[in-house]
Amino acid sequence: MNNNLNDIRYENLEKLPPSAKLVFKTLESNGQMTQKDIIRETILPSRTVRYALNRLKEEKILMEKFYFLDSRQSLYEIKRQVSSALAV
Repeated sequence: MNNNLNDIRYENLEKLPPSAKLVFKTLESNGQMTQKDIIRETILPSRTVRYALNRLKEEKILMEKFYFLDSRQSLYEIKRQVSSALAV
């Protein structure tokens, strides 16, 4: 059953816009990042990164965590189930 869930999430990733895929790959490669870090790494406009993060959250591919060093920001990371499913 877990494979079915991962297959569904992979299909959800396939239908996302290129910016969301780039953000996904960036987070997959670098681990936890703030929105500012993602903007700096991808060279995408902030509005595009916000949209990509929202789309990934809607598809339940992304986790948003509290960032203790700066409470105005959040940390984003890919859910482990999704990342391991795509590695296979």
